[in-house]
Amino acid sequence: MTHIPSLVPAAELAKRNSMTFPNESADYRRARNALFIEEIELRRHIERVAEQRRALPPGGEATGDYRFEGEHGPLDLAGLFGDKQTLVVYSYMFGPQRERPCPMCTSLLSAWDGEARDIQQRVALAVVARSPIERLLAFKRERGWRDLALYSDTNGNYSRDYHGIDKNGGDDAAFTVFTRRDGTIRHFWSGEMGGESADPGQDARGAPDLMPLWTILDVTPEGRGTDWYPKLDYPR
Repeated sequence: MTHIPSLVPAAELAKRNSMTFPNESADYRRARNALFIEEIELRRHIERVAEQRRALPPGGEATGDYRFEGEHGPLDLAGLFGDKQTLVVYSYMFGPQRERPCPMCTSLLSAWDGEARDIQQRVALAVVARSPIERLLAFKRERGWRDLALYSDTNGNYSRDYHGIDKNGGDDAAFTVFTRRDGTIRHFWSGEMGGESADPGQDARGAPDLMPLWTILDVTPEGRGTDWYPKLDYPR
């Protein structure tokens, strides 16, 4: 039986925090200490959710006719794994019907490009969209991405099966993880949160939120706001 260590109450851990800042008031410190307790509890909850996710039973076998075109030629789903046993796929909202890609997806992927080489030390990372590969690579060059691997979903089967297409036939963002064990590829986990599971007044974001942008804005007094989203370009 796995031994689960007992945790020190968050309030006790918070008392060990000796950090203060110039000219802060007693009211500020009391409120900050109360927030510190909640931050400890949040960290613990994130870890509990991650443990529960890792303990999922095997998902469905990926048996579809999935065909992709990459920078160096055609691949199937197994080819996206390379030499890794786990594959992370982001479905990019940049189908052939779009004049330009989704700004929100692009913001996310721009951040991921800086992390891609680190991520790929542990797992394979693929960005899949329905536009032709030439179009995807042209935008990759325009954006200055260096390390993201982009692939065209040439027959659309992957996007249809793994929720990269919405009910009206348009693009939808999707985040999916596959495993390859003993030669068998299975679905492991996908983000399933959407508008129907959003809380009132909040974006239909997943948990964890994949965008570093929001993580940073969440610690500012302005927060995320309700009427601002990333753009592809900003005036200089």
